[in-house]
Amino acid sequence: MNRPLAVARMQLLNKWLYLGIPGIIIVSSTVLAIAILALVPSDEGEGTRLAFSGQAVMWYFLAAGVQSLSLTFPFSQAMSVSRRSFYLGTLGLFSLLALALGVLYWILGLVERATNGWGVDGNIFALPWVAESAWWVQILLYFALTILLFMFGFWFATVYRRWRTIGLVAALVGFALILLAGVAAATTTDSWAAVGAWFVQLTPLSLSGWLLLAGVVLAAGSYGTLRRATP
Repeated sequence: MNRPLAVARMQLLNKWLYLGIPGIIIVSSTVLAIAILALVPSDEGEGTRLAFSGQAVMWYFLAAGVQSLSLTFPFSQAMSVSRRSFYLGTLGLFSLLALALGVLYWILGLVERATNGWGVDGNIFALPWVAESAWWVQILLYFALTILLFMFGFWFATVYRRWRTIGLVAALVGFALILLAGVAAATTTDSWAAVGAWFVQLTPLSLSGWLLLAGVVLAAGSYGTLRRATP
């Protein structure tokens, strides 16, 4: 376990990348959303003023997944760190960061509700559909979404390391074709009503489960690709 821990500490040498920028994103996006809500009057009922800017830092994890490999993987190989240790250390670090972010979002949601939506009746962190669930379900959902976005970035970075530009383009095109095939299948079989019904019946807990399953699949693919990736 010493080597994965060393990799996590190596990743954290760039605290600006993993702590500074996410902090700036959370603060700036929240302040901006509050300012906009304060300037825009609303005649709608309480709890209807939604602002999704609070989730901006989650999307940053997509870029962080790319950078966690591209910036430190070559250095780790020069230091004779095994790919397995690099993978475990990096994934372990980002799992802890995603968990911390989930807890932070839950706490900010509590503050938001206690202050009447930051004084402007805004819903930035305590989104109604999610905030109605138990505290641990909220944290789990935020964790699952964050780690999934990280694994997307990390996997695409491993694909680039393994097969360079051609492989990355092929992976992106393949991903797009899968989405198009799904849309085509739903259209030709008149299944959009069933698809819509499936989405409607999702709960925050069941959605978390699907997101975690997708994250596990990407994690397995990332490790398999990383084993043959070039520094």
